[in-house]
Amino acid sequence: ATMVQKYQSPVRVYKHPFELIMAAYERRFPTCPLIPMFVASDTVNEYRSEDGAVHVIERRCKLDIDAPRLLKKIAGVDYVYFVQKNSLNRRERTLHIEAYNETFSNRVIINEHCSYTVHPDNEDWTCFEQSASLDIKSFFGFESTVEKIAMKQYTSNIKKGKEIIEYYLKQLEEEGITFVPRWTPPVACKSESSTSHPRRPVSPAINIPESATKEGLSNKEILNTSSSPSEPTAGTPDDKLDADYIKRYLGDLTPMQESCLIRLRQWLQETHKGKIPKDEHILRFLRARDFNIDKAREILCQSLTWRKQHQVDYILDTWNPPQVLQDYYAGGWHHHDKDGRPLYVLRLGQMDTKGLVRALGEEALLRYVLSINEEGLRRCEENTKVFGRPISSWTCLVDLEGLNMRHLWRPGVKALLRIIEVVEANYPETLGRLLILRAPRVFPVLWTLVSPFIDDNTRKKFLIYAGNDYQGPGGLLDYIDKEIIPDFLGGECMCEVPEGGLVPKSLYRTAEELENEDIKLWTETIYQSASVFKGAPHEVLIQIVDASSVITWDFDVCKGDIVFNIFHSKRAPQPPKKDSLGAHSITSPGGNNVQLIDKVWQLGRDYSMVESPLICKEGESVQGSHVTRWPGFYILQWKFHSMPACATTNLPRVDDVLASLQVSSHKCKVMYYTEVIGSEDFRGSMTSLESSHSGFSQLSAATTSSSQSHSSSMISR
Repeated sequence: ATMVQKYQSPVRVYKHPFELIMAAYERRFPTCPLIPMFVASDTVNEYRSEDGAVHVIERRCKLDIDAPRLLKKIAGVDYVYFVQKNSLNRRERTLHIEAYNETFSNRVIINEHCSYTVHPDNEDWTCFEQSASLDIKSFFGFESTVEKIAMKQYTSNIKKGKEIIEYYLKQLEEEGITFVPRWTPPVACKSESSTSHPRRPVSPAINIPESATKEGLSNKEILNTSSSPSEPTAGTPDDKLDADYIKRYLGDLTPMQESCLIRLRQWLQETHKGKIPKDEHILRFLRARDFNIDKAREILCQSLTWRKQHQVDYILDTWNPPQVLQDYYAGGWHHHDKDGRPLYVLRLGQMDTKGLVRALGEEALLRYVLSINEEGLRRCEENTKVFGRPISSWTCLVDLEGLNMRHLWRPGVKALLRIIEVVEANYPETLGRLLILRAPRVFPVLWTLVSPFIDDNTRKKFLIYAGNDYQGPGGLLDYIDKEIIPDFLGGECMCEVPEGGLVPKSLYRTAEELENEDIKLWTETIYQSASVFKGAPHEVLIQIVDASSVITWDFDVCKGDIVFNIFHSKRAPQPPKKDSLGAHSITSPGGNNVQLIDKVWQLGRDYSMVESPLICKEGESVQGSHVTRWPGFYILQWKFHSMPACATTNLPRVDDVLASLQVSSHKCKVMYYTEVIGSEDFRGSMTSLESSHSGFSQLSAATTSSSQSHSSSMISR
């Protein structure tokens, strides 16, 4: 197997003229005490042009590679020889260096190219660049070891390169050499020769006035490898990254990380048609895949396609969040943390996720979260400028005060998981730290549902505080300055984040409205609607194979009062007959209405009731779960609720009579959602669910304490 490793350096800028840098560079030969492995070098070939402008020298360099003795023994060599060919052109002010290995050249191919050239914006500065490739064809079965050694040696040499030049510059300075004159053509005797060779301009570089370049350095150096017309420069992208820019705006990267960034960026410039993401953002994808360039390229390309499809680049400028979001979405930006990262505050416990999903649909909610992430990217850039150091991620503070069973509403959790998935895929490495405050007892349940969807790297950044622990040592003050701790957490800073609260039911949209959304990232809608008539309940069949599953349900009574039941049967009910006459003929316009329980079945013999009936009034939202004890068939039933006569007098109460008059045509309407969860997905959360009921639910239906069966229904009015 052959492995090819490539390396491409950023541009390193020396704020010294080319001639002085050359004087320093020459001092590396024949040996250099700063590079212990560079033992010796001999000149093999040399050529000088008549006018002294061109000097080509070829050396054979002897290296003592720092490799395990055993490997040297197996390879049968003590030293490795390289051939280095330096071509200096004093007229052009360029030095090109080509190097390749002579030892093992049939097994390993190493090629390196370096160049020193004049800075295009300042002719008294010098630029250095290098690139290399390593191709290991075979090495006695030690290919990967050799690769590691070669990479390690190479990267340590890259780091040293700059130190060495600076060391010799200092040495020259101590000897009083701070200026080396530029090459000038020798004065010719014959006048013809001087006219026949028109003198080239000293430097073809364009001079840009100092004021035009910030601190004498434009952020992105516009560099061409060669200034001579004989070498085409069309192939090289005209903006390259320089080392100082990387350090200032992107952070401390190892040489190999810099190389990955430069190569991925170059690949994008050559192949990608649309808008190219900023360097910081390319870097995030590389970090998310541990700088594996192929994996990073794959996720980055998927994300670029996604951005284009959904016009994400324009979201901040063109999309206005609906008023409901502005009023009820309890999150917002709030200053920055101690590391200078933008801080986002989310009062999740105060937020009616269910209400928001019902009033907006997931689509608008996702768009809103995307706009928050886009704003986050913008704020990171801004803070990088303000704080003078790279800031590429934000901190999120989530306050769970008020979190209750309502937040475990499955469609809400599902929407949350989808949103997390989209964010993970398209905004990797943007979350610097997540502080979760005032986590209640019900939190572990939510956590077990959500955590499998969160990347390991991200999960390490989570800090979770129960109750008021955040006020103690190791708490919030370690991460956020005292002056900006929000008022609702006992701080002094007024926090502009909306308070949240329940979204009024009048703003809810029907299943039909949600289905007709103009833009769709997700096709299916979560809810189904059903009609319930007097004498014609609506029934849903759930087949359970694994005895300890959890059936969860969530429904809204849109019209009328109903009784909700859950039954178990060992045998499958007959598929419902489509009866054109009788009660069913009313249902066709009214949507979904199905009966499964056979008229001849007897309760207690053919099927049994596994929860006590729950009476639900018009306008109520109910959610609950049932842990199944047996495999078989479970039937969820919504039945018309007929008014009971008053117990004492056996006469109907006035209220009931009036109510029954209002229910038009004895038809009720329900919007419902059901899902079966394997008990392992509820892992370890049964106990916390049970303990949380007593505190949270206003109405808890027959909760059996038996560990096998446990159900609850919560009604939020």
